[in-house]
Amino acid sequence: MKKQLILGIFTAVLIVGCATNPVTGKKNLNFVSNSELFPSSFQQYNTFITENKVITGTADAKRVEAVGMRIKAAAEKYLTFLGQSQYLKDYRWEYKLVDSKEVNAWCMPGGKIVVYSGILPITQNDAGLATVMGHEVSHALANHGAQRMSAAQLQQIGSAALDAATSTKSEVTRQIFAQAYGVGSEVGVMLPFSRSNETEADKIGLTLMAIAGYNPDDAIAFWTRMSAKSGAGGTPEFMSTHPSDATRIANIRSLIPEAKATALKVGVIK
Repeated sequence: MKKQLILGIFTAVLIVGCATNPVTGKKNLNFVSNSELFPSSFQQYNTFITENKVITGTADAKRVEAVGMRIKAAAEKYLTFLGQSQYLKDYRWEYKLVDSKEVNAWCMPGGKIVVYSGILPITQNDAGLATVMGHEVSHALANHGAQRMSAAQLQQIGSAALDAATSTKSEVTRQIFAQAYGVGSEVGVMLPFSRSNETEADKIGLTLMAIAGYNPDDAIAFWTRMSAKSGAGGTPEFMSTHPSDATRIANIRSLIPEAKATALKVGVIK
């Protein structure tokens, strides 16, 4: 009875938790609405900004702001083209350059963006920065944060179901099953899920970049520089949350024509 109950809950969660994303048009696992997610996101962003050194008034800070505004305008233009202009009504766009040697940037759900100064030697120019910011904004537009939260919840439900299914087994057997499930669900489900998110963000990011008036071809140059920075001998792709550098660059190269074609349909920001 317990096993049947958990299986029923698991199935119901899968059915109820699927939502169509207005940017990608795909049905995705998502238990968390933007109205639930954004307040927490904004609060976390504000806390981060107060606890870290924000760079203001410099040429680099102004560049982050200017490129961010163009990506924002591109996102609004693209969503309007898709007939989803209301999707961004609760976004509170903000762009900050933070003093850090870390080579990174991110966008919180709701349009709160941080670029670390450590990535600027690799972005080098506006197009490189647009590549990064377009990619990070795309994670937010595609609700990847909410999807990852939902997938983690589902992973926990699956673990509970397995525990119930093996309740009559010996403790050693249960531990073996639990360990196998943990590795299998991580390598077989969670990591590929994260890699697919990255590829999807690359695709949308190239489109935003093109609509914003930047040349998507320049994304290849940026990721080539990023690859050189990371060096050889990294984590094997099947054990990573991100595609390998070679895979990512090949994917981007194949996606550029579609991004340019979409930008022509939507209209390029001058």
